[in-house]
Order: sequence, then structure tokens, then C-alpha cells
Amino acid sequence: MVGRRRLGRQFGWLWASYAVSAYGSGLGFGALPLIAVLVLHAGPAEVSALSAVGPAVGALIAVPLAPWVEFRRKRPVMIMMDLARFAAMATIPVAYAFGWLSFVQLLAVSAVVAAAKIAFNAASGAYLKALVRPDDLLVANARFESTNWSSIAVGPPLGGAAIGLFGPVTTAVADALSYLLSALGITAIRGQEEAPRTTDKGPVRASALLDGWRHIMGHPGLRPLYLNQMLVAGLIMATEPLLAVLLLRQLGFPPWQYALAFAAPCLGGLIGSRLARRVVARFGRHWVFRTVGTLRAIWLIGLAFVRPGVVGLVTVMAVELAIIINMSLYSPVLATYRLEHTPKHLVARTLTAWSIGQQASIAVLTALAGLLADVTSPRTALTVAGLLILTTPLLLPRQHQTSQHEPELSRSHS
Repeated sequence: MVGRRRLGRQFGWLWASYAVSAYGSGLGFGALPLIAVLVLHAGPAEVSALSAVGPAVGALIAVPLAPWVEFRRKRPVMIMMDLARFAAMATIPVAYAFGWLSFVQLLAVSAVVAAAKIAFNAASGAYLKALVRPDDLLVANARFESTNWSSIAVGPPLGGAAIGLFGPVTTAVADALSYLLSALGITAIRGQEEAPRTTDKGPVRASALLDGWRHIMGHPGLRPLYLNQMLVAGLIMATEPLLAVLLLRQLGFPPWQYALAFAAPCLGGLIGSRLARRVVARFGRHWVFRTVGTLRAIWLIGLAFVRPGVVGLVTVMAVELAIIINMSLYSPVLATYRLEHTPKHLVARTLTAWSIGQQASIAVLTALAGLLADVTSPRTALTVAGLLILTTPLLLPRQHQTSQHEPELSRSHS
């Protein structure tokens, strides 16, 4: 089983730091849109703008960070990005306490957090590749995936209860503190990290900013996976602010039910992530990419049929459960394939390019969905998103594009 395999003390600290940050973010799941709705009384267009503009600006900020991350030791970068996110999130309760909280501030916080998250993930991915053996990459990624979904399963109900008891910015405080604790955990990792090798002593060339995209778009397997992931992630995330408005304002769901609708299905993430290694060993990675990648896309349309009361709550939970089981099986396999097929000197830039593309797609599609919801209704926008995502399996790679070394890799994970 995945949980019984030992990956060493250093990985343990990295995993623990990831876990505390993930659980803090789980408590703060959807914190900024919720604050916008409950405190600033924002409408669909504003909530969608918050979910779109902030990440888009953050993605732009992250572009020049990619070479900077690549050519530095990764642990200090991760610590710096955690501290940046802590400082940004901590401004929210301070401003709220003094009555200064504004929509512009929420946009700024969203941008800083998004940029720091991209840089952190790039550094942690490069560090993970150097930290564990190639045969253990899928195990490590599955553990991160399992932790992520368990944090969302536990965090939002507790966060919803905390908001009801202590006020709307409570979860922002928890999220901020989790980044601080994560930084402390990363400082506890012992061992000398190898200094990255650079090809010259001069400043990083401007073209280095695009090296990650060049690698992705020039790789026959990564290119279709990248394009598919951008659209799937963008369309799924575009539904989050729409559902916040639909459930909280139009259908009258209390915050704890809204949180429960997303939290309970996340238990399915434990199922998918734990199955990943065995499914790859039995069916191969290409089967996961094609079959499970398709199954991620077919359920979103169900959100268009949400109704008030228990039936509506069950509908959201059933749709989310089906999506999450497939996502949590697919994601660690994708993450492992991406690391295995990226040279060491390009990992940070490739992961940054991947994250920027995904964030940009989320931003654009969320903004368009918000505008459509403003002109029509949130339910209409959910229907359009659900129909569009049904076309995304057409972008999944063919057998010959991902089959290189597949038999050897499958046996290595058995």
C-alpha cells in the first residue's frame, strides 16, 4: 500500500509542511469569495473577477520568477514564498478589524498568494525530484494528493463553523498561520541541498523565461496533457464563484451547508490517490490519461440541475464526488509523468510554465463565466461550462505520444 512505503525523514518534513499548509488552506477554502459575498456584498461579476483577476496578475508576476527559482536552492525559495503568503493573508483580518477592508485589497491579496503559490510549487517539485528516488515519485505525489483532498474534506466544514461562531475573516487568519507553520517545517529539513548549476556566470537571459513552455510544447506527451489540463482546470474552477452565488444568495444555503457540499466529496480524493499506483501497475499510464482523464469531464454538467434543499445539496455532493475520485487518481500520475519527462535543469521553469498556463486559463474562463452569469444567470453559465468541458477529452494524448518507456515504468511501480 502507498501509506506503508518509507521515503525518508527529509521527505517526512516536506510532507508535514505541505500538510499543515494544506489544512490551513482547507479551513480557508473559498475564503476570499466568501468574504466578498458576506462582508462586501459582491455580486456574480465581482466574485468572478476576484477569482479571475487576482490569479491572472499573480501568473504575470510569476513569469520572471521562474528562472530565479530555477537557479537557486529550493528550500530558501519555499520558505520565502510561505512567508509572503502569510504576510498577504494577514492583512485581511487587520483591515477588517479597522473597517478598511475593500475589494481592491482582496484582489491584491489574491494576486500575491497566486504568484507565491506558483513559485512555491515550482521549487517544491524540483526539490522533490532531487529528494526521492525515481521509483518513489508516484508514491510521493500520491501522498501529496491524498493530503490535499483530506484537508479539503476536513477543513471547509470546520471553516464554515468557525465563520458562524467567530466571524467572516476567521478562516483567513487560519490560512495565514498555516503558511507560517509551513515555513517553520521546511526550515527543519536537514541535509545540504546541492546548489543549482548554471551554464554561465552572467545574468539570466530573457529567453530563459520561455524555456519551460518550449519544453512542454516540444514534448509529444506533455503538450496535449498541458492543453487538456488548462481547459479542464479552468472550466471546473470557473464554476466555484458561480456556485457560491447560486447556493448562498439565490438558493439560500447557509455557509455550513455550502462548505459541506464541497468537503464531504473530498473523501473520494483519498480513494483515487491511494489507487493511483496500483491502477498504473495494472493498466498503464496511458489508460489513466485517456480513460480517467475522460471521466473527469463528464460530470460537471450536473451542477446545472441544482435545486434548493436536501436534493440540491445531494446533487452537488454527488457531482463533486465523481469528479474528485477521478481527479485524485489522474493528478499524481500526471505529476509523476511530468517530472520524469523533464530534465533536472528545467524542472522549476517547466512547473512554473505549467502553473501559469493553468492559472491564466482559470482566470480567463472564470471571468467569462462571471460575465455570462451577470448577463444571464449563474445556472446558465454552469450549463455552458458543463457542455464545454465535454469536448476536452479530444485533447488527451494518443498511445504513441505517451508510450515511451511505459512498460519499464509500469513494472517499476508494481
